[in-house]
Amino acid sequence: MSDPKRGDAPPLAPALAALTGPSGYFEDFQVGQKMAHARAATVGEVENGWMSKLVMNTAQAHWNEHYLRGGPLGEGRVVFGLITASMVIGLTSQDTAENALAEVSLDELRFLAPVHHGDTLRAFTEVVGTQDDPAHPDAGRVRFHHWGLTQDDRVVFEGERTVLIKRRSHWSR
Repeated sequence: MSDPKRGDAPPLAPALAALTGPSGYFEDFQVGQKMAHARAATVGEVENGWMSKLVMNTAQAHWNEHYLRGGPLGEGRVVFGLITASMVIGLTSQDTAENALAEVSLDELRFLAPVHHGDTLRAFTEVVGTQDDPAHPDAGRVRFHHWGLTQDDRVVFEGERTVLIKRRSHWSR
């Protein structure tokens, strides 16, 4: 029987490990490692309109197509920053969080340029830290620096994220 206080993986750990790829465990991440993630995603009206209204972000730049015409942020509605962040982080997830046990923190989020409907986002990552987690001997913390670029290579988002990730030594037995 597993003992969570000791950091033992559950008895089903080998079966669960078979559901994920062979990499992406804590031991696989090295400080300084950089990744260009394979997928990209185009931001549509649905993502921006739905989420902006759901969270009651009433800034006219998100809801009013004509509000910004001729202004400094470009033509059309500006995508809500947390949608940009979510999409960039989502694009990184296959490579950075497939074996995650928990999202620990998101820090230092910066929105560097506006994103508009129709922009396509690409994501990049650098591993900036790894550390043991005394409360979880079966996992470790990895700190990532993520950034997102548009199709025309504008950096639109940067942020740091810490994830608690399974150790291969405990989970793939």
